[in-house]
Amino acid sequence: MPKKGLLERLAERPVVGDGSQCMTLEKRGYCRAGPWTPEAVLLYPDAVRQLLREYLRAGADVIQTPCFYSSDGKLERTNASSFTAEAINEAACKMAREVANEGDAIVCGSLSPVQAYVNSEGTEATRKEFERQLDVFLKYDVDFVLAEFFGHVEEIELCIDVMKTAKKPIAATLRIGPLGDKNGVSVEDCAIRMAKAGADLVGINCLYDFDTCLKTLKRMKTALDKEGLKPYLMCQPLGWRCPEVENEFDGYLTLPEAPLCLEPRTATRVEVHKFARAAYELGTRYIGGCCGMEPHHIRAIAQELAPERKKNPPVNDMCPPLGEMLNLSAFSQIQEKSSKDYWYSVVPGSGRPFNPALSKPVSN
Repeated sequence: MPKKGLLERLAERPVVGDGSQCMTLEKRGYCRAGPWTPEAVLLYPDAVRQLLREYLRAGADVIQTPCFYSSDGKLERTNASSFTAEAINEAACKMAREVANEGDAIVCGSLSPVQAYVNSEGTEATRKEFERQLDVFLKYDVDFVLAEFFGHVEEIELCIDVMKTAKKPIAATLRIGPLGDKNGVSVEDCAIRMAKAGADLVGINCLYDFDTCLKTLKRMKTALDKEGLKPYLMCQPLGWRCPEVENEFDGYLTLPEAPLCLEPRTATRVEVHKFARAAYELGTRYIGGCCGMEPHHIRAIAQELAPERKKNPPVNDMCPPLGEMLNLSAFSQIQEKSSKDYWYSVVPGSGRPFNPALSKPVSN
C-alpha cells in the first residue's frame, strides 16, 4: 500500500518529527562544530544512516534529509567548497529515503537560509540559491519540503514562494522567540505572513527551550485563529533548558556554554513527555526536535502521543515508557521507581550546585 502523505497523516493524528542531526553528529565525531555543515553524508555515510535509523526506531514519522546548511554559499564560506551542495543533497535524499522505507516514515527535504540574503545580494540571487536547494528534492521526489531555521520572515516568504513550485506540502519554521524575528516583526505577524505566503504548516524551531516555545506557539495560534487561517502548527524545540535566553534574539547561542558544554542543560525524557502533551493540547500537530533533541527524546514524544497516534513506536519492544520494566531490577530502590507518578514527581539535579551561566546577566 502507498504510504500516506504528510497532510493525510495530520488530518488523522499528530505527526512526530525526527531530531538533531548536525549537533548530534558532532558529539559522535562526524560534524565540524561551528560550520555545522553536513559533508558527513559523503565522508561517513554509515554514521549518518545509523542516526536516522535511531530516529525511525524511536517513532519518528518523518526523516529529514540530512543536509542542513547545504548551500553552495555556505559551503564556500566555511571552507568546505571541495563539496558541492548538489552532491551532498543528492546523497542526503537517497539516504533519507532508504531509511524511511525501512518503516512507515516519509521524507522531508529541508531548505536552509542562504548567503545571498545575508549578503543583501537581492531577491533574484536569493531565490536562485533556494531553487538550487529545491532542485535535488524534486529530482528525488521527497514527500514534502520544509524551510527551517530562518531568522527573518522576509527571507522565509521568498523561500516559501520558491517551494510552491514543487507542488508539495510546505512547512515553514522560524528560529524566533517572544521578541519576534530579527527585523522586529512580531510573533503574530510572522505566523500570519508564513500562512498567507502559502505554508501548510507554520511554527518554530531551534534556539529556545520548551517553555519559551510553548509561549511563542500560543501567540502564533491566537493570531492565526483571529485571522481565520488554519495551517497546522509545528514545533521542533531545543533539547536543552535555557529559560534565561527567552528575550535574546539569538537564544541559546548567547550562553557561555554554547555549543560545547551544554550537556548539563539536557532535557530529561520526562520533561519531553510533559512538553509533548502541552504542545499537543495547545494545538500543535507536528512535534519533533532540533539541536539537543536526540533519539531518546523523540522516543518520549512518540510514547506520550501514542494514544492519539494509535500506535506505539518500534522501540517499545525494549524500552517501554517511563520505566515500566524497572520492577525487574535486581535493586529494590530501582524497583520502587517503576511508575509514571514517581518520574513525574522527580526534580532532576545537575550535579553542579554553582551554575556560572546564572551568576551574571547574558549579554547581547
